[in-house]
Amino acid sequence: MRPFPHHAVPASTAAAPARRLPAHRVATCVAAALAVVAGVFVQPDPAEAAVGRIRLGSSADADRASWAGPAFTMNGSGGIVSASMAKAVDAIRGGTGSLDVVVLAASAPGSGSRTPECDAVMRLSGINSCTTWTLTRASDGNNAQANTDIRNAEFVYFAGGDQCRYAAWKSTSLRSSVQSVVAKGGGSGGGSAGHHINSSVVYDACRGSITSDEALTNPYDSYATFTTGMFDWLNYTGTINDSHFVTRDRMGRTMAFVARALKDGLVPGGKAWGVGVEEGGSLFIDKNGLATLSGADSYVVLGDHQPERAVSGQPLTYSNYKIWRLTPGRTFDFKNRPTCGYYLKSVTNGVADSNLYSGTPVTGC
Repeated sequence: MRPFPHHAVPASTAAAPARRLPAHRVATCVAAALAVVAGVFVQPDPAEAAVGRIRLGSSADADRASWAGPAFTMNGSGGIVSASMAKAVDAIRGGTGSLDVVVLAASAPGSGSRTPECDAVMRLSGINSCTTWTLTRASDGNNAQANTDIRNAEFVYFAGGDQCRYAAWKSTSLRSSVQSVVAKGGGSGGGSAGHHINSSVVYDACRGSITSDEALTNPYDSYATFTTGMFDWLNYTGTINDSHFVTRDRMGRTMAFVARALKDGLVPGGKAWGVGVEEGGSLFIDKNGLATLSGADSYVVLGDHQPERAVSGQPLTYSNYKIWRLTPGRTFDFKNRPTCGYYLKSVTNGVADSNLYSGTPVTGC
């Protein structure tokens, strides 16, 4: 995840300077050092300084008076999950006709196809076209042609990469363009960074990525930064998405994010809902808020009371998070959110209970 200098205002009140170098900067520094040793001068990727557009399929947009969505896909890693994407496409087109998809990326792929998401989308039924837009600067969110393509599309997919760059588009035309797609009965979604940007409270990673241990030790760590007001999709209010969930052991940091959202008043109604999706997993969410999981496990983490302690520079204490573990094929109703089926886990002085990813569901709730 790459910090991006222009945009989203962090909700963190911590004033301490960043201590850790983000992973992408570590990799960049190592590569630069190796290049110096080898006597090679490394030129910047020209794709990082230019808007790019690649369209697959029909050159003309689908023409239809109304659509049957909205529908959403929330993916734990960056790529398209065909099972959930096919459900979203069918839901939006009502089982008939074809639609247009736009993929938004903040950087071009490092190797291979320049349109990996569209390649997968074009293999699905009911697709008229898929257009990949690479927008590398905050101001690119005002690109006229990109906004025209988005508004003419029926589904917008945010690729993996850097949610901080996506958050930078909050003050541009792109935000309202994506909202217009959902409003007309289309849909939105994304994977990894694209999953993050589609929640009500966005962990934007604008100062770099934070680990679970770091977030639990200090929920106001300077790397725990958030953007609000980007999107707030129907039936999905009060959510904080997280990705690569089990593989990168992110339950702890989601717990800290939930506590922060409650303490800082970032969510309505005194409840914050973390939605963690594992790599390869995807939640398809229909117009009624019913989510169906494909691919790999997901977790919904509810904080429904104020933290016992969430203070800058001190370890978190929060009792009885309610956690639902979803396995492939399971559903979760985001419109009528369940009040049973969860297990309980707590954090005390920055130390989380053991076995955070499994538990015995509470009975009699």
